[in-house]
Amino acid sequence: MASRPASLFGIDHSLTGKAWRWRGGNMDLSDGPASLEDDIVTQLLLSRGVAREDLERHRTPSLRAFLPDPSEFRDMDAAADRLAQAVMTGETMTVYGDYDVDGATSAALLILLMRQLGHEARYYIPDRLLEGYGPTGEALVRIAGEGSSLIVTVDCGAMAHEALKMAHEAAVDVIVVDHHKCSPELPMAAALVNPNRLDESELAAGHGHLAAVGVAFLLAVATVRTLRQRGYFETRREPDLFALLDLVALGTVADVAALHGLNRALVAQGLKIMAKRENIGMAALIDASRLNRAPTCSDLGFALGPRINAGGRVGESTLGVRLLTTTDPEEAREIASQLSHLNEERRAIEQAVQEAAEMQIERQHNRSVLVLAGQGWHPGVIGIVAGRIKEKTGKPTLVIALDADDAGNGKGSGRSITGVDLGAAIIAAREAGLLVAGGGHAMAAGLTIGPDKLEALSEWLDSHLAKDVSHASSNQAMLLDLALSPGGLTPSLVETLESAGPYGMGWPGPRVAVGPVRVVKADIVGADHVRLIVGGQDGGRFKAMAFRAAESEMGQALLHASQGRRLWLAGRAKIDDWGSRPQAELHVDDAAFAD
Repeated sequence: MASRPASLFGIDHSLTGKAWRWRGGNMDLSDGPASLEDDIVTQLLLSRGVAREDLERHRTPSLRAFLPDPSEFRDMDAAADRLAQAVMTGETMTVYGDYDVDGATSAALLILLMRQLGHEARYYIPDRLLEGYGPTGEALVRIAGEGSSLIVTVDCGAMAHEALKMAHEAAVDVIVVDHHKCSPELPMAAALVNPNRLDESELAAGHGHLAAVGVAFLLAVATVRTLRQRGYFETRREPDLFALLDLVALGTVADVAALHGLNRALVAQGLKIMAKRENIGMAALIDASRLNRAPTCSDLGFALGPRINAGGRVGESTLGVRLLTTTDPEEAREIASQLSHLNEERRAIEQAVQEAAEMQIERQHNRSVLVLAGQGWHPGVIGIVAGRIKEKTGKPTLVIALDADDAGNGKGSGRSITGVDLGAAIIAAREAGLLVAGGGHAMAAGLTIGPDKLEALSEWLDSHLAKDVSHASSNQAMLLDLALSPGGLTPSLVETLESAGPYGMGWPGPRVAVGPVRVVKADIVGADHVRLIVGGQDGGRFKAMAFRAAESEMGQALLHASQGRRLWLAGRAKIDDWGSRPQAELHVDDAAFAD
């Protein structure tokens, strides 16, 4: 058995209970400038799995360097041929989306593509509460009856066997564009494009981390190529596919897709497009989020994405698509404002559900997977609550909203931890007869369950995932990229660290350790954020923030650390630009006493 790597600064049990270890190379600058074999950006890339011979491609990720030939994906050419046929013949088609950000951006991308091709596509977004996730046979048949001979499902459909069978019997073609896990038997479709098909080629399967909007973008590339081959652009301008990358970036980040390889290139280039504010709806969304600068990757996940999601969660499911496809600035402002109000409403609902769910945790303290259920919980926020409880407990978590009368099925959403494939487990539980429906991917899953199956599901998940959870939990550590003396935390360092981005799931933002420091001042700001002013023996002094930490063990220790004990702080280096000149600050993830 391989020996466990040594802890950093001898910290085996921090204030959050973690050992501190290097993510990759040893970049210890805590005693002042060090002679490093590689520059900081090179070390960051290497520690995130980039091969040394592939460094230059990853320094500035471009589509030219990372975009695969779409034809490598099964059914891609068939899907492109069918879409090209619809465009050239003026066929009536409908894009069937999903109510979350990935679904909204995927649908908007195809609608805008069709518009650039001179073809208007209809859209259909199901109501989360009334229709649930994925296409229903009734909806597909109704769409066909309204004149559409082609339906493209985006971010859904991979497991919709019965619904697609009904569509087939109604003589309507359906193209499925999805990224969720598939079963060995695929549903009836004119084409099913999904890198997570079990029969995919090795190259295509290597792009299984794509969000649905990324798959939709590849279909757009393939469709334009097909139309070019058929002479469609001899008398008209080709569409600007790069202009759609802001949608791809938003959907990819908001769906928490892993930001490595192609996804990183899509997001990096998409952020550049977003900064140009060419999409009227996206510009209105940025303004409604009160951003007075070009959005960053973090903004997509925490400011823009939640507003789009709010429409599908607690409001009207079509708001996101309408916003992202409108050509009317006034309509865009109105929808963006409405989404902001819905997002505030969503936060209040979410807090109530989270408080109720957390009351059940103690009863399941010995379970590897938390299954929390309640009557009257709003189905639109259960995924967010599951994610927050997962972060708080370190365990995969399912949150299930039961009908108020306890007679109907419950709708559940789950979030997992790294190393535990929750989507595969939910599919297996469905096949074992414990669920009415269910699916997802490694880190997130959704399900429908009868109220009499809750305890059986909880026991089944505990027995099937206990070993994976135990292994994943035992390997948890605070992984650090760089150690600094307090004076080394500067705006120029933050800029250097950010140049190796964009950061997100699968491409973690660099975490730095700074110290030793003494707390000069500590107080609580907002509801439960801990604000610190700290200084070191080198004369360096900076502000640090520990968000939502006031009631935690770490937060309490920080608030009382002004009694004199020295600390190491670990977190993300950020720019504080509120003052007259930018200053570097630290967003604290962990802390440990230095003496």
